[in-house]
Amino acid sequence: MISHYLLTDPGKRENNEDNIGMYQAGNDYCFVLCDGLGGHGKGEVASGIGVEQVIMTFAEEGGSSEECLGRAMMRAQTAILEKQRSDRSAFDMKTTCVALMIGEETIWWAHVGDSRLYYFQDGRLEERTLDHSVPQMLVAAGQIREKDIRHHPDRNRLLRVMGIEWDDPRYQIAEPLERTRDQAFLLCSDGFWELIDEKKMMACLKKARTPEQWLRSMEEIVLKNGRNTDMDNYSAIGVFVDREV
Repeated sequence: MISHYLLTDPGKRENNEDNIGMYQAGNDYCFVLCDGLGGHGKGEVASGIGVEQVIMTFAEEGGSSEECLGRAMMRAQTAILEKQRSDRSAFDMKTTCVALMIGEETIWWAHVGDSRLYYFQDGRLEERTLDHSVPQMLVAAGQIREKDIRHHPDRNRLLRVMGIEWDDPRYQIAEPLERTRDQAFLLCSDGFWELIDEKKMMACLKKARTPEQWLRSMEEIVLKNGRNTDMDNYSAIGVFVDREV
């Protein structure tokens, strides 16, 4: 059984440049989250195109596969570049993207930028996507610690996004995962994960009976930690796969 909940909020900004979406095709599911970037108020256009193209590709193919996920990411990138060429006011719009596809036996995910996917098994964090950012590169080089990413002065400097010409695909697709019992997934923008650490994510997960309860309890922490700051847009998608509560 798959259960899910989607959450997005502008934070303290006038404009919400995040977009989220989901689609079910039979027993297969697709979830996608994009965090738009760029001037002239076009970040939400880029993120909207990203979500639309991923969902559309999944819907047209009628199910999930690694090939479908790759085509979805490429179609989103192509559509954003085409919009830039047709609308000069959107020439610098870009977006991150993280997408999750769940089949009857296998689970796939892909990402580009610093919107993250966290994978939990039996209530414990097993894996997360690695940001395409300057701080994540510094972690890989051993120059800073993982926990320093959240407050690093260059945390918003991204090395890969949709909306910049690619010579080859710049997104990453994770190794396929077998679908089993008691799995949970969190897709979220940086406005969300910067204000809650992984220990709190797990603590909230252990107490939650539904994805909505999980996201709402995490949102309380995000809002508390973001108090008295210029909070960015924040978005999250919570997914439970055959989870026992």
